[in-house]
Amino acid sequence: MGLLKRASTIFQAKANKALNKAEDPRETLDLSYEQQLDNLTKVRRAVADVATARKRVELQAAQLKAQGDKLGDQAKAALAQGNEPLAREALTRREAISSQLTDLQSQHDQIADQEQKLIATSQRLQTEVEAFRTKKETIKATYTAAEASSHISEAVSGISTSMSDAGAAMQRAQDKVSEMQARSGALDELLSSGALTDLTSNNDDIQAQLDKAGAQSNIDAQLAALKAQVGTSSPNELASGEKTE
Repeated sequence: MGLLKRASTIFQAKANKALNKAEDPRETLDLSYEQQLDNLTKVRRAVADVATARKRVELQAAQLKAQGDKLGDQAKAALAQGNEPLAREALTRREAISSQLTDLQSQHDQIADQEQKLIATSQRLQTEVEAFRTKKETIKATYTAAEASSHISEAVSGISTSMSDAGAAMQRAQDKVSEMQARSGALDELLSSGALTDLTSNNDDIQAQLDKAGAQSNIDAQLAALKAQVGTSSPNELASGEKTE
């Protein structure tokens, strides 16, 4: 039994937490305000009903008073005709009406007192409802501002995280660029040294060596010819030849 009660308590706590998370205080305040307006409307309707009842008693009393005045006139007319029994009957009825008027007056006073109390209650409720409305709008505005600030904080936090991730990505990209540049530089050095064949060139490394050897042989032949010329000519001829040139 204790386990079931504990499970029920945990479930209720989680349900309340979920409800609190889903609840919008602004909507709750608006609902409370609507309920207060509804109650105020009911009080005003009650005031109108009591005022109607008071008016009905007043009309009834006016009718009874008119009947009593008429009976008084009829009693006078009966006495003028010497009909005392008829005058007595008229006065008896007027007395009954007077008793009814007394009761109606008592009812009227009670209803009027009740009406005044309801009017005072309505005015007090009106003041309270207006104060609640002002407070409600203030709280709603404060809540909206706090909610906006919270969203801004979340956005700033998200931007901060994104910037951190972007910075890391940028650093990785920069490292990759540096690595690629280093590889490119190393490749250029290898190509220059002849360790690798430059596939973009029309000559391979063997042809390059052959060309180099051919150029060296040509230089050697020119040098040998120059030596032979120097050896067969006298110094005077050389000097004369240099001057002639």
